[in-house]
Amino acid sequence: MSLNKIRVTILGSGTSQGIPVIGCTCDVCLSTDPKDKRLRTSILLSSEQSNVVIDVGPDFRQQMLREGIVSLDAAVITHEHNDHIIGLDDIRPFNFMRRMPLTVFATKRVQSELMDRFKYIFDINPYPGAPRVALSNIDPDSVLEVGDFELRPIKVMHGFMPVLGFRVNDFTYITDAKTIEPEELNKAKYSDTLILNALHHKPHHSHLNLSEALELIAFLKPRQAYLTHISHNMGRYEDINKTLPENVSLAFDGLSFEI
Repeated sequence: MSLNKIRVTILGSGTSQGIPVIGCTCDVCLSTDPKDKRLRTSILLSSEQSNVVIDVGPDFRQQMLREGIVSLDAAVITHEHNDHIIGLDDIRPFNFMRRMPLTVFATKRVQSELMDRFKYIFDINPYPGAPRVALSNIDPDSVLEVGDFELRPIKVMHGFMPVLGFRVNDFTYITDAKTIEPEELNKAKYSDTLILNALHHKPHHSHLNLSEALELIAFLKPRQAYLTHISHNMGRYEDINKTLPENVSLAFDGLSFEI
């Protein structure tokens, strides 16, 4: 499979609440800086022939409209938490345009959760207009071929929940991680570009905080690293970025680069 130019677009870089948080009056939530407005975490992989999203959260519709996406080949799901799957109903326009189901790649465990939470999609006789989904399995130990892309799964732990990160060429994407076994960490080493979750400054039971993420980045040695899945408790983009190492930056919604 040819892997030529691939564009990565950060569709969302926020936590499950997004930023601004409903009812919050902190400096971050009241900020007028667009880089402090964060939808729920997701990315888009684009080539000349293919568009693939990793995760389909509650802001999926808004993200597709913002980026002007008119064709989607597949969705890849990292894990089953609502902020990563609950926008699945909004794939319907892509069904209508292409007149075919959208392929959704997930592990067997995540597939079971999708079928439970979206039972109406998977009914034997779904109602007219229901989303059309073709589930396809992810083997965490095998390379996943999706459209123009080869995704190498990276197994990480989100507290006690297994989650998948992915490496595509020299790009690595890891969200919702707290711990990663050494053999899985090796898959992410020396990436040209790394996106890694960093919730905020305090310890958290299921997410890396800022100091833990920076320690991991120093070990993995990417050329450039971006931090994602960011809480309003992290601080304002402008303030925090000044404190980060030269090759590390907070991600922001709409950030786009080629790999």
